[in-house]
Amino acid sequence: MSVLDNWEQWKDFLGSRLNQAENEGMSQSVVSDVAYQVGEYLSQQVDPKNEQERVLAELWKVADEQEQHAIANMMVKLVENEG
Repeated sequence: MSVLDNWEQWKDFLGSRLNQAENEGMSQSVVSDVAYQVGEYLSQQVDPKNEQERVLAELWKVADEQEQHAIANMMVKLVENEG
């Protein structure tokens, strides 16, 4: 089963990678840029596997680049606040 199949597993996976990046000294700016790049990759290459991912994919699709950065930053905050 892929981490993309389950929303909670996906958030746990993101949180784990975020903690790893922060522990290795990655700045918030770099984390933000990487989150945007991951969002862009997922929107172009991966079919949403659950309802939450479908909502994010639809929002990403209609957002301009600045709004996409905001979505990526909100995902970072979401997993930070749960970790």
